[in-house]
Amino acid sequence: MITLIRGGWVLTMSERELPAGDVLVTDGTIEAVGVGLTAPPGAEVIDATGMLVLPGLVDTHRHTWQTPLRHLGAQWSLTDYLRRLLHDIGARFRPEDVYAGTLLGALAALDGGVTTLVDWSHIQDSPRTADASVAALRDAGIRAVFAHCDRLRPHGQPRSGTHLAELRRAREELLPEDPKDGALVTLAMGAHGPDFTDIESTVTDFALARELGIPITTHVAVGRPGPHQRGIAAMDGAGLLGPDLTVVHANGASADDLRRLADHGVSASISPQIELTMPELGASVALRRMLAAGIRPGLSVDSESVASADLFTQMRFALAAHRTDTDNEQEKEPPLPAIEALRLATVDGARTAGLADQVGTLEPGKAADLIMLRADAVGLAPVRAAADAVVLAAHPGMVDTVLVAGRTVKRDGRLLADLDRARELAAATADHVLGAGDPTLVTDR
Repeated sequence: MITLIRGGWVLTMSERELPAGDVLVTDGTIEAVGVGLTAPPGAEVIDATGMLVLPGLVDTHRHTWQTPLRHLGAQWSLTDYLRRLLHDIGARFRPEDVYAGTLLGALAALDGGVTTLVDWSHIQDSPRTADASVAALRDAGIRAVFAHCDRLRPHGQPRSGTHLAELRRAREELLPEDPKDGALVTLAMGAHGPDFTDIESTVTDFALARELGIPITTHVAVGRPGPHQRGIAAMDGAGLLGPDLTVVHANGASADDLRRLADHGVSASISPQIELTMPELGASVALRRMLAAGIRPGLSVDSESVASADLFTQMRFALAAHRTDTDNEQEKEPPLPAIEALRLATVDGARTAGLADQVGTLEPGKAADLIMLRADAVGLAPVRAAADAVVLAAHPGMVDTVLVAGRTVKRDGRLLADLDRARELAAATADHVLGAGDPTLVTDR
């Protein structure tokens, strides 16, 4: 199948910007980007006049299964979140509930222009749950890295002990292919890591992931910096740091720890909205310190129980966090350009997700994962600086068209999916897991 996207303002995110450009797609892959491109008879032609055309956004860490619990935790601290959602409510999730949450969450991501998602699924407690997660990602039509993690249990309660066997089964039977094989959904390990378990268990977990040839992502150094933040140093001491590892948040990491990560090629995922608004998570974003250490993190939503579903919000929070995180010396530096926030959501997100050779820029040979925004939207027009406009003012309602691997999943501002079914399944899940008005499971008012 051949598709020509014609006449849009193309932001390739690879140092090339075409105010009136074309993108030619053949069999799900970008064949050419330029001006005045032609397509053979019978090709689909999409008129992108008045549109901004850019790579699909990449969310590097989202607990997609939690989508039915949207906005419950607006007042929660990190302790509240761990106790109420992960321990109490999470224990009530069945495989069908994980499917419902993952499906609606993935569709919401697509609606907001996120074409690639690292689905950080720390709800895994059986093969049926993993099967449900992967089925939902495939049904949604999103490109996804399924980060399999056994369900986090209350402190002192032992892990199930089956998570390694279940991860191996997922690799061998469920997701045996890698991104280079053209698979749309691939596997990663979501590891508890030394901050949620001991270093010996972390060594065992990482060893299996590396035996299976899959990337690893783990939460570490969450909260404020201080001597209690020992996870990164512990992993370094155990020889665990490497380019196949992504650390999530790390807003409590010291300068020495960030240098450790950079020296070993470790990537990072930050969630600016929740990191600035959830008590105990830190009230800070490590973006400036990461950039200074040579780490370019990807962006993430984290959890829709406490954050917006879209990456435009995360870009704006990241930009604000960087510009306000200053001291007297830093104030002499020029402000972070807005386009750098867009790079975090595209180029850097793709690298963090381990998919830099697949997505993140619009270049020949890469997957045709792209989005089109309405440049004539009343909140955007008149556009004079395209990247700045996207970062400062765009929102999901301006996303007109979304393609994943060349297949249209959103057109004319509407997702091409059974949204009624997705909403009904999520509503049924919320009714089931929240119970009949159980006051311990809902947010304080």
